[in-house]
Parts: sequence; C-alpha cells; structure tokens
Amino acid sequence: MKKQVILTVAESKRLIAKGVAALTEVQDAMKGGIVVVATGTTNAYVLQELWGEKFDIRRYRSGITTPDIPEKAKEKQGEPIPDVVFRKGEVAKELDRYSAVQHMGRGDVYIKGANALDYIGQMAGVLIGSGTGGTVGAVLGTIIGKKITLLIPIGLEKLVYDDINELHMLTMDPDNEGPAIWPISGLIFTEIEALEILCGVQTTLIAAGGVAGAEGSVRLLLEGMDEDVEAAIDIIKGIKGEPRYLL
Repeated sequence: MKKQVILTVAESKRLIAKGVAALTEVQDAMKGGIVVVATGTTNAYVLQELWGEKFDIRRYRSGITTPDIPEKAKEKQGEPIPDVVFRKGEVAKELDRYSAVQHMGRGDVYIKGANALDYIGQMAGVLIGSGTGGTVGAVLGTIIGKKITLLIPIGLEKLVYDDINELHMLTMDPDNEGPAIWPISGLIFTEIEALEILCGVQTTLIAAGGVAGAEGSVRLLLEGMDEDVEAAIDIIKGIKGEPRYLL
C-alpha cells in the first residue's frame, strides 16, 4: 500500500518526538542510564514525550529563527525550564546539559537538535552564535571521546543541498557577519526514522511547502504492508492539528 500525507512543521516535531521516545537506544538509557535533552524547539516536544508532561513548549528552547515581526501567542510565556537530564528515568536536578556528560558513557544518550540537514550525507549543522561554541562547543569532545550516543532530532524542513562541511567553510569566512555552521554527525532522526520505528513503513519525501499555515510542511509517501501504512495514518491523524509554534 502507498499513501501520501502532509505534515506541518509542528506536526513533524510531534511525530519526531514520539519516534524518539520509542527508539530502543532511548528506552534503554531511560531505564538504566542517562538521557540529556538539550534545549531546543524540537527537543521541547521530545521532552514532553519522555517526561509524560504537557507544558508550554516555549519554556524549553535556545536560539530560534523568526521573521522580522514574529507571530505571538495570546498567553504570556512562563519561566524557562532548567535543563532536563534523566537518570534511570528520573529527573536528575543536580545535572545540566553541560555537567551531565562527565557522568555519561556508552549506552547513554545526548539529544541535540540542529539547524541544517544533509540527509544523503547523514550530517547535520548547528548555527553557532556564541563565542564559546554554545552547547556543541562545550560537550562534543566529551561525547565523542566517551562514545556517548548523539541523537539528532531534525525535521526534513531543514534540508540543505550542499555538503555541511562546505557550508561550514562558507560561514567561517571572515566576511561572514552571521553565525557559523558547526558540522555534527550522530544518529540523524527525522520523520522518516520516526515512521519506521513507530510503524515499520518506508517513507519518502516527495514535495514540500505550502501556504495558510502549511509553510515549511512536507509531503510524504508512505509505503509498506497495508496494516503498517494504516497504523502510520492513525498516528498521523492523532497529531493532526498540533498548534503552531508561536512566541
């Protein structure tokens, strides 16, 4: 069976988050290890799924990209939520996204979002505006050295067509006045991986974009056994109408 579905940006984030929560590596680390959920827009959805608690997703974010005049929610944003680190499924309040890596090792999972995706090359890029390298600069060396699983939830809306390393070099030019791109590699996790984990279907991105709230949306072709595709459709129906991310 083959069926097409359309996901808005917010719906994709919710789907990815559900997939991350169902991933074997994450479930194992939640049971017996450490899972770090770094701040970020997609990671806010991930945190909701892992925590089992609903909260204002605006409270768990870091740098964001917005238009000159961003749309704002009617409700006032609450206080930011401190970094959430799980140790054996419980929140370890004494740890944050920086200090946690000192206690982590193989089998533990560090969840970090990104801003650019080279899906073919299985690489991601993170915008760096901080002079100290932000979250990536503070933890990546330890993650690599200790062979911690770096999980990168990222929507297909962030696809780029150049090699991430080439984009890195472009943004490192002294004439570049904007942030730099830092290439990272890890376990890339998009809508494609989420649907495979949740339903066992093969997913292909066949179109993107739209208007009237579908800006940045993706059109996906689902393929698989009838019951698997129907299961995927049921999951997608359940996340339809996910509210847009407003400031």
